[in-house]
Amino acid sequence: TTSAFPSQKPKSELVRTSLRLLTSSAYRLQSECKKTLPVESCPGTDIQLVTQQVIQCAYDIAKAAKQLVTITTKENNN
Repeated sequence: TTSAFPSQKPKSELVRTSLRLLTSSAYRLQSECKKTLPVESCPGTDIQLVTQQVIQCAYDIAKAAKQLVTITTKENNN
């Protein structure tokens, strides 16, 4: 997120909220995907549950990205 807004902290609470969702969802996605690796997975790993979590993370990332595009488009048009 720092590369998207390198020189300043975003002033808009909506932007900050979207960036937090994007960042936390990306970390969650990384964590869930690691559970599918043979080294990381336990014998009791529920792959169906992990798959649902990955889908939810991907949805949250897309939602946050859409919010950022919408916000920045509105700001650039004003």
